[in-house]
Amino acid sequence: MQITINQELSLRTISLGDTEKVFALTNASREYLKEWLPWLDYTKEVADTRAYIESCIKGHEANSSLSLVIVFRNEIVGIAGFNSINATNKIGTIGYWLSEGAQGHGIMTKTVKALLHYAFETLQLHKVEIRAAEANYKSRAIPERLGLVKEGTIRAAEWLYDHYVDHVVYGMLKSEWQQQK
Repeated sequence: MQITINQELSLRTISLGDTEKVFALTNASREYLKEWLPWLDYTKEVADTRAYIESCIKGHEANSSLSLVIVFRNEIVGIAGFNSINATNKIGTIGYWLSEGAQGHGIMTKTVKALLHYAFETLQLHKVEIRAAEANYKSRAIPERLGLVKEGTIRAAEWLYDHYVDHVVYGMLKSEWQQQK
């Protein structure tokens, strides 16, 4: 699957052929990403990324998740997609990360907007959620910019290496998406 956002930016389903590039990007961005992502200590070699991509493929085949590489100017610069898709309740949870060098081009805002479109128009979801650590202002700016509603805070939602962080939960209903169009 591929979603073309513009001439420079697209999303496509992650594949095993992306293993080396995704690992290299993760490794190069390790210290930057570690501030807010708890999985970096479990991604130490190419085999770890391969196992992650295999789990992404299984999730996609089961229709329970969808992981996409973000391609900007023909280079993979991050990952975005649906960490979970609850088909029964028609709710998807978007997650994303972007390499430090790709910041400042509006990539993630455009990416998440495309994911919202896909969620409501193609997957026919009723609701999309985004969760971000309370102090992760860059990540929180994305749903705020796109008009998602701040629904609340989950206390001690995630263990981040040596401490818990609270998560702010944002949500958008399909009816709210349709009003924005």
